[in-house]
Amino acid sequence: MSSLSKAFTSSIGKKFVMGLTGLFLISFLIIHVSINALIFLNDGGETFNVAADFMGHNIIVRILEIGLFLGIILHIVQSLILTQQNNAARPQKYAYNKPEANSKWYSRSMGLLGTLILMFLVMHLYHFWWPTKVAVYTQQEHNTFQNIVMIFQSPIVVAVYILGVVSLGYHLLHGFQSAFQSMGWNHKKWTPVVRTIGVWFSIIVPLVFALMPIAVHFGWIS
Repeated sequence: MSSLSKAFTSSIGKKFVMGLTGLFLISFLIIHVSINALIFLNDGGETFNVAADFMGHNIIVRILEIGLFLGIILHIVQSLILTQQNNAARPQKYAYNKPEANSKWYSRSMGLLGTLILMFLVMHLYHFWWPTKVAVYTQQEHNTFQNIVMIFQSPIVVAVYILGVVSLGYHLLHGFQSAFQSMGWNHKKWTPVVRTIGVWFSIIVPLVFALMPIAVHFGWIS
């Protein structure tokens, strides 16, 4: 096995990959939430549709999408491997164990939160990404805004989306700072700043994502 292969298959290497893919996904969330926020201009979806059309047809964005999907898959696989290795390293539970004294519940529930996010992501792709791609490849017009309005008429869909973004928020509360830490970017001065930014990021981004289906469902945006 080469030194490069060992670097990525070792425990430290896996954490590095988790951190790198985590930062990549955080960058994607910033772009995605910025485009979604355009819907709050309440101009009949005109500005939002222009941005969505650009993202759907731009060749660079479409290439980056491949990297995004690979990043998501790699992030999930590495997470599962690390969880399995950590569990194997502790085959027997201590007679007295009080994990809540040492960590937050969401830090100990990253697997569950990740599973909920994955389920939400599959639904999200089915509702929005797939129809857009079909329209692009068949060269048909597609009104993404009207599709959003139609999808979010269902209170069940709105509830599932809110559950998904709440799970994302808790996942980010641990994952944001953890991504920087996994990359080895720890500093006495800057780590508290990263932690604070991570908390606000974990609140603001899911809140914007959640407000969109709520606003559409109740007719605040049309």
